[in-house]
Amino acid sequence: MANRKGTALLMVFVDIDTEQDGDFNKWYNEEHIPDLLALPGFLNGARYEASKGGPRYLACYELENAETLRTSEYLAFREDPSEWTQKIALSTKGRNYVRNVCTQIFPEENDPAVLGRGMAPALQIGRMVVPTEIEAKYNYYYDNVRTPANLEVPGCLAVRRYHVVEGSPKYTTVYEFEHEKVPETEAWNIRRGQDDMHGYIGGTYGHAAGSPGVYRRILPTRSF
Repeated sequence: MANRKGTALLMVFVDIDTEQDGDFNKWYNEEHIPDLLALPGFLNGARYEASKGGPRYLACYELENAETLRTSEYLAFREDPSEWTQKIALSTKGRNYVRNVCTQIFPEENDPAVLGRGMAPALQIGRMVVPTEIEAKYNYYYDNVRTPANLEVPGCLAVRRYHVVEGSPKYTTVYEFEHEKVPETEAWNIRRGQDDMHGYIGGTYGHAAGSPGVYRRILPTRSF
């Protein structure tokens, strides 16, 4: 089975006014994502819509690695947009645009059992602002305490953490869920009440605007 999980992500967030949904979604679904997924190093991809937080739309692509975005094929794609892409760029008023290229820092290697798995039905994205002086404690607690506890919550399929190498803020956490209501469950709220990251770190960290965002998959619509 071909790998569908890589060691990097390309995530593109944007708010679009509802009256422009039709043209924007048709272009994204019928041309933009298929064209990107035909490029070398793009392993998988999906579109999501926020049910909590934002920006409203998220396109998430699994990359073999961050070098995928430096190939001649990708650069040519960026430098020579199609006529439809140019039309959408001129006619669509996107707001709160965020483009993040992320390299995986946890786990160090993906579990072979999940490499062939498709894009999750729902995601929770935490885009974290972490001061340099508490980074070591933040990373230790997240990897060794918070993540193992979160993975015990029913419906939490996977947790991966990333450095943002293009864009900001520096840290991103991606939770893969069976459905978008996992963060509303009793089990999740109990786990949150038991978490003492702030006490352990002894410093202040926070979320970027719109984070944490909870997203339900809108393309592809097939089951996970």
